[in-house]
Amino acid sequence: MQAVVLAAGEGTRLRPLTEEKPKALVEVDDRPILSHCFDRLIELDADELLVVVGYKKERIIDFYGDAYEGVPITYTHQREPKGLAHALLCVEDHVDDDFMLLLGDNVFEANLGDVVRRQREHRTDAAFLVEEVPYEEASRYGVCDTNDYGEITDVVEKPDDPPSNLVMTGFYTFTPAIFHACHLVQPSDRGEYELSDAIDLLIQSGRTIDAIGLDGWRIDVGYPEDREEAEKRLQKGYEADNVADAASE
Repeated sequence: MQAVVLAAGEGTRLRPLTEEKPKALVEVDDRPILSHCFDRLIELDADELLVVVGYKKERIIDFYGDAYEGVPITYTHQREPKGLAHALLCVEDHVDDDFMLLLGDNVFEANLGDVVRRQREHRTDAAFLVEEVPYEEASRYGVCDTNDYGEITDVVEKPDDPPSNLVMTGFYTFTPAIFHACHLVQPSDRGEYELSDAIDLLIQSGRTIDAIGLDGWRIDVGYPEDREEAEKRLQKGYEADNVADAASE
């Protein structure tokens, strides 16, 4: 399965860390966020990494070259920051079939494989990982509602008054149908082409989309304190692994 990573963001809220580098190269636990993303996708047997770059794109291209851990990388350029649906359309010509999508500012230690398995088993048009967050934080994300079968029934991007506290985490699987929906999206009140609006168009057209609850953790590295929290969690995970290894010896 191909894997798309959206890594065009500037990361203005992470300044001064992003004054000389793009957000995706900000280090978490001494490694770029993008390396953490690539590791998770390779664990899921990604056979190609399609990376959408923008702000200071040459820094990412020079850092990774044409492959990561033996997996080929194809770069596409989002020339203007017009939203996630616009960014996703940058890879349309390179996608052959169903694919994974990961937002390149997230650090995960979670059940991403459950999302891939769910779409393959149910043959849905999309599946993605969701989590419950405090209501006061929900307006930072794409907020969704589900029915009793775990299917997504509504999605709204960064609402002022969130209808729920169930949010998309930044990991998805899609069929190529998402590209047609992205072409139909109109600019939001923020002036961006929102991925959540494209997903909502799929829902309204009768497509089935599954939600899988987060088991583990993820951090959306939008602010310096998010970066610090991700580092703490990674370190705690390493310590737990060392204890488990010692116990098994």
